[in-house]
Amino acid sequence: MAKETIAGLAQRLGISKASVSYALNGQPGVSELTRRRVLDLADELGWYPSSSARALSRSRAGAVGMVLSADPLLIGTEPYYMGLLTGIETALAEGDTALMLRMVGKDPEQERATYERWAGERKVDGVILFDHRHDDPRPALLERLRLPFVLHGAPATEGAAPRSGTTTDHALDAATIVDHLHRAGHRRIAHISGPRSFLHEEARIEGVQDRAGRHGMSVTRYEADYSLDSGRDAALALLRAGEGITALVFGNDLMSMGGLLAMRAIGLRCPDDVALVSWDDSLHCELASPSVTALARNPGLQGRVAAELLLRLLDTGAVQTARMPAGDLIARSSTGALP
Repeated sequence: MAKETIAGLAQRLGISKASVSYALNGQPGVSELTRRRVLDLADELGWYPSSSARALSRSRAGAVGMVLSADPLLIGTEPYYMGLLTGIETALAEGDTALMLRMVGKDPEQERATYERWAGERKVDGVILFDHRHDDPRPALLERLRLPFVLHGAPATEGAAPRSGTTTDHALDAATIVDHLHRAGHRRIAHISGPRSFLHEEARIEGVQDRAGRHGMSVTRYEADYSLDSGRDAALALLRAGEGITALVFGNDLMSMGGLLAMRAIGLRCPDDVALVSWDDSLHCELASPSVTALARNPGLQGRVAAELLLRLLDTGAVQTARMPAGDLIARSSTGALP
């Protein structure tokens, strides 16, 4: 059976196509009785207006965009991103909005070109931005393109114009991790971070250094790229250096898995010889042997809140920020008191 059209509904009911369209899209211009007749007939026929028709009626694309500047293989295996996307999709589904996702590797020109194409073709109504850097050109670009956006996880900047987004107290999360290791007796630790060019990684590095300094602990820093291989290479380099490091803090769960592989390769036991903590929790951490102590940061909630802020910005123009809850440290077998 062919799908009924708005014209067909109008003919069945003896009213104009405009009245049918107003009723289906919740717009003024028809009586409640007419609206009810249209909706009842549409329900009886199992009929839904097309997403493109709805979008046109609202002068919207009915979609929001995300561009992730990372290796697609890494994103596909990174539980944090999967949790984040789940939260975003949940909020967007409730708002009857689609998600357009692009993975462009590490080429900033591809990301810029994607935003320009989306704006020129009116593909999306707004975007969610991730992985903010110093002098990040993307907010100014999106403002020029008149694409509303929400910043996810960007630190507040004094004197800057207010922008919608989520914020995280990375210093508080760093203190949670360092305090746990200090209580376990560790005094010399290493912090394997993601790229320091990201503002959130810089905040984490400073947070670890500051908290460790208050406890009289020393910190060796190592910059990696969030992949399992980079975590393994970092752990091998640090532990072979013979600097007496007794605990490793990794910037995400995949790198922490690489750390476990490195320790096995050189015959070290975890946590007896070296303890290990991940800044992100996931099923990887829970199922690893030994299970890995990790910071549970609820990426699903983070994604949902970011998407809700964007939908609110699109609907009302309201510029709002939401501070994310501090991470909860899940203590597992990979950390323990030194003898």
